[in-house]
Amino acid sequence: MIKPLSALRALLLCLASVTAAQAEVLLSEEEIAQTLAHGPWPPAFEPDASNRVSGDADAIAFGQVLFFDPILSRNGDMSCASCHDPEHGFAESRPRAVGQVLLDRNTLSLMNLSAHRWFGWAGDTDSIWAQSITPLLNPDEMGHDAGSLKTALMQSDQAQEYSDIFGPISEQDSEEVLVNTSKALAAYQETLVTGQTSFDLFRDALEQGDLERAALYPEGAQRGLQTFIGRGNCAFCHSGPSFSNGEFHDVGVPYFVTETRVDQGRFGGMQALKASPYNLAGRYSDDPDKRGAWAVENVRMSHGDFGIFRVPSLRGTAHTAPYMHDGSLPDLRAVVQHYNEIDLERLHADGEAILMPLGLTEGEIGDLIQFLNSLSDD
Repeated sequence: MIKPLSALRALLLCLASVTAAQAEVLLSEEEIAQTLAHGPWPPAFEPDASNRVSGDADAIAFGQVLFFDPILSRNGDMSCASCHDPEHGFAESRPRAVGQVLLDRNTLSLMNLSAHRWFGWAGDTDSIWAQSITPLLNPDEMGHDAGSLKTALMQSDQAQEYSDIFGPISEQDSEEVLVNTSKALAAYQETLVTGQTSFDLFRDALEQGDLERAALYPEGAQRGLQTFIGRGNCAFCHSGPSFSNGEFHDVGVPYFVTETRVDQGRFGGMQALKASPYNLAGRYSDDPDKRGAWAVENVRMSHGDFGIFRVPSLRGTAHTAPYMHDGSLPDLRAVVQHYNEIDLERLHADGEAILMPLGLTEGEIGDLIQFLNSLSDD
């Protein structure tokens, strides 16, 4: 006698075989080659040479404790996780972050940070640890200065753990404590990596020549991928395994914060980057070869950098709404609709001639959204 559970399992396997036989891979050879460029994923871990505790298990554990501890805010009322919520892809659901006041920008996800060269919407830092310093010292966010942070840590339960990793905290100056704290935070954030998704299984099956397994990827998602790498030209900016070129572009989103105040975007970010004592050309980098310093020293500002923002990764993007630097687009449909009907008058006159209205049908919009969701189902 066949047990009911066994019979059900056999039926499901039979149905899966029929479905696989009916499904097919829709991509051309050229589209397959373009698809392979978006992997493999996840990448192998490479320690950050500018951070001596990158990859260190004790520093990672300490950084995780600090990340969720309100001691990192001067008045003790918020932690890093207050804005970077693990349940929301280490971003948050509000259009614009709220620190001590309403901030100007949407909270970027902290997933897959190691894939980037510049950090923050404007690229005002060039390492994960330097980016971690920014909210600590911003009076509108965590509100510490180096001295108050050292005092708070010395009076906390974390003082011994800090000293075990970095040496006696009481013997270090405040700036050293600030930088070490940020490097522990960075060590933890480096571990926040999204896993393989249904897109990655599809991509890997194509690479292995296993078309039967690749055909299990939904045809709607395949059609959306074709739009993404083809007619939509999305892969021009959202390229590579992380689905981001890590650079800065104008996508027609207004940069006015109020009627009288603008967000300078990359233009202001480069000013902050060059002025920062924490950039990779500075003395706080642990890399004896100062790799990365050349980028800080050679980056040049231009008028076209005004009001442009970093291209975010699309991995895990379904979990991090709302979107854009100002959080003005509430969901993925709104994002696709933005590009579908983009107002070319909002683009810089001297900007890149990349974007044109897509003119997608409702069905094509649905397919593109299905593809984007397949980058988040790990």
